[in-house]
Amino acid sequence: MTIEELAWGENGLLPVVIEDAAGGGVLTLAYANREALARTLAERTTWLFSRSRGRLWKKGETSGHTQAVIAVRYDCDADALLYRVHPHGPACHTGAASCFSGALLDDAAADARPEGDSFARALEHLGTTIAARRGASPESSYTAKLLAGGIDRIAKKVGEEATEVVIAAKNGAPDEIAWEVADLLFHTLVLLEDRGVSLEAVGAELLRRAK
Repeated sequence: MTIEELAWGENGLLPVVIEDAAGGGVLTLAYANREALARTLAERTTWLFSRSRGRLWKKGETSGHTQAVIAVRYDCDADALLYRVHPHGPACHTGAASCFSGALLDDAAADARPEGDSFARALEHLGTTIAARRGASPESSYTAKLLAGGIDRIAKKVGEEATEVVIAAKNGAPDEIAWEVADLLFHTLVLLEDRGVSLEAVGAELLRRAK
C-alpha cells in the first residue's frame, strides 16, 4: 500500500486516530492529507491537516508538546489511519493528556484489567505522566525539574537510587525494598524519556533475551 493507494476522501483527507503507544489510550482524532502523511512518515513526528485553518500543521509547533511516531497503520478499508505515538506532553490544547476526557458512559469496573496487571499499568501510567511533564516549568513538578536538569542530573539520581536499592536489600525489609525499587524505576523512566527510549523498546529487548 502506498500513500496514493489509500482511499482518500473527496476533500483529500483521511481521519487519523492518534494512540499512546505505551498506554494504549486514544489521544486525539484529527485529519491528514497526503502531504501531512508523507511528512509524518519521513520525520517520524505527527503532522496533520487543520480543517479550520485550512493548512498543514505539526503537533507541538507552538506548545512544544510533540509526538514521536513509532507506527502508522491503515484500517481494512484503507480510509482511516492510526498513528501510534510517544507523546512529549499533553495531547489536548486544554492541557489534558487526551482529548477524550469527557464521558457519556464510563464503566470503569468493566474496563479494568486483572489485578495481576497492576505493575504493567503502573509503568504505562507513569511513563505517560513523565512524558506530559516534558517542557513544563521546572517549578511545576519534581519530574519537570529533573527533565529540565538534563541527562547528567537524571543519571546521577539513577545511580543514587540504585545504591539505595542495594542498601535496602541488605537490610532485608520487604517494604523498604519495594519503596526503593519504585524510586529507581521512576528515575529510570525519566532517563528513558530524556533519551527518547520507549518502554516498548525495553520490553522488546527483554523478550528477545527470554527467547
